[in-house]
Amino acid sequence: MTIVCRPRILLAILCVTMLVSCGNKSKSPTGYALDGRTTEESQKRETIWDVFGSDNSDITVQVNKYLWAASLEVLDFLPVQSVDPFSGVIVTGYGTPPGGGRSYRATIYIRDPSLDARSLNVAMQTRGGAAVSEGTVRAVEDAILTRARQIRIADGRL
Repeated sequence: MTIVCRPRILLAILCVTMLVSCGNKSKSPTGYALDGRTTEESQKRETIWDVFGSDNSDITVQVNKYLWAASLEVLDFLPVQSVDPFSGVIVTGYGTPPGGGRSYRATIYIRDPSLDARSLNVAMQTRGGAAVSEGTVRAVEDAILTRARQIRIADGRL
């Protein structure tokens, strides 16, 4: 006997399984669930959507203003396509560095408010779509970090 698996049947079984697992648990006479939490704590998650957490769309990521300014200044030969200061992403178009013959494109991600190397992530590629060497990316990151430190010192608010 051959069993034929159809996507609709598998999807229906998955949906039923998820719905069954979302059912309310019955209250225990002692007031505690099997995992040691009170039944009130256990019942806070009533639907599958509660597993994904609450909507924190009003929370913004803080970015370091010195890294932001230094990134735009160091890569000023690249045309800026889009910026999002709330998430810390700068996307540039293709451009040729002064004295260079190859065209590059960069995406800069500043993910932390601290002036630290871990806060900065640079991804570069050539016009052909090939990734740029690790040494070149590291040199660009070092140049951005150095310029950010210079801007911070010039700002005078240490």
